[in-house]
Amino acid sequence: MTSTANAPASGRGRVAQPDHLGHVIFITAAAAMGGFLFGYDSSVINGAVEAIRDRFGIGSGALAQVIAAALIGCAFGAATAGRIADRIGRIRCMQIAAVLFTASAIGSALPFALWDLAAWRVIGGFGIGMASVIGPAYIAEVSPAAYRGRLASFQQAAIVIGIAISQLVNWGILNLADGDQRGKLAGFEAWQWMLGVMVVPAVLYGLMSFVIPESPRFLISVGRTEQAKQVLREVEGSKVDLDARVAEIDLAMRSEHKSTFQDLLGGRFAFLPIVWIGIGLSVFQQLVGINVIFYYSSSLWQSVGIDPTSSFLYSFTTSIINIIGTVIAMIFVDRIGRKPLALIGSAGMALSLGLCAWAFSYKTGTGDNISMPDTQGTVALIAAHCFVLFFALSWGVVVWVLLGEMFPNRIRAAALGVAAAAQWIANWVITVSFPSLSDWNLSGAYVIYTVFAVLSIPFILKWVPETKGKALEEMG
Repeated sequence: MTSTANAPASGRGRVAQPDHLGHVIFITAAAAMGGFLFGYDSSVINGAVEAIRDRFGIGSGALAQVIAAALIGCAFGAATAGRIADRIGRIRCMQIAAVLFTASAIGSALPFALWDLAAWRVIGGFGIGMASVIGPAYIAEVSPAAYRGRLASFQQAAIVIGIAISQLVNWGILNLADGDQRGKLAGFEAWQWMLGVMVVPAVLYGLMSFVIPESPRFLISVGRTEQAKQVLREVEGSKVDLDARVAEIDLAMRSEHKSTFQDLLGGRFAFLPIVWIGIGLSVFQQLVGINVIFYYSSSLWQSVGIDPTSSFLYSFTTSIINIIGTVIAMIFVDRIGRKPLALIGSAGMALSLGLCAWAFSYKTGTGDNISMPDTQGTVALIAAHCFVLFFALSWGVVVWVLLGEMFPNRIRAAALGVAAAAQWIANWVITVSFPSLSDWNLSGAYVIYTVFAVLSIPFILKWVPETKGKALEEMG
């Protein structure tokens, strides 16, 4: 599954606490609800995979296409969100995303055919893509400089919390349905409730968007200077010279270089070397198979003989581990550096994935009569949790920090777009291929993910630059 994070900004000298820091935190938390929905919608499908397979009588290939359909919407949503936000504003963009999330939740819970379910997944994916771009951009634009790094972390925290809450809700609904994903609850099947419950946070996100201010950057860009001053007063305090701040923002926007795809070209291999490094980071982040855990973990554990209720509980516990790892990364990314943290993560992921591959090789039986020896089953569970921990404390956060820092100013926006597109494509490849790979050989699938984790180590050592402590202007 795909995640977003910004490098902490460091102020110079002592900066006075804003008069309305509590208000700023509320605004940031409201915007980060988009991140919560991003995480929730990305992983809630995990609880419905086997029920969808049974309900529509489909094989692994068709099932994978339905699960991965959201990623198509994600790509389009992320690609268009920036332009939409620049035309109609950040708040309107959030409201559109909230409507898409709400419609997707209702439509996915009440499909009349498989293509219908896939279509609603695409619509939800469009909302995910928009939220993945608008949330961090809005938070950066309303945050006081001295607090920007910490407030930007709200988005990443909201994503991993959304993933965890979706798994907890799925587990709770499954228990109410006596462990049957197709069990009836108030006239609907359990899996339908799992997908439909997202209406609640989606509506809350939409309502909160009506009580937070528009970005001062957007207001200045459309000539609404007095409103921009009011927002700046609310978020930066009454002691700020508002005229000077408006002039500063206006000058910065006018002097920005709008990078294009053409700026990325150069050298013998089409793109500039630094662009290829960004693409490599994005692709490796996905090819280690992290989204197999978030999209398919319940199905995965059931495929090795674990009962549905326990499999849902394990999906929830891996989500908690994901939160813990993310917090560790946020604490240490500026202390020990990006490359060391990434290397620690790669080594830990390679070992964990290798143990999973070994354990899954002991899977026996077919259909509903599948089992694993107790020792191997325990090793698989522990190794999967360790894999999520090592990913979360390294590549889950570090990749986004590096992508935000490593590109020269003149190509940063365009290069980020290409790297993000590569990430969605790699995510789609992993998501759409796993059901067929697991049918072929589950252990073999994890051998493939292990190989990519191992290959990421020399990639980091040889090509990835260390950006810790460097100003963005130093990236040449």
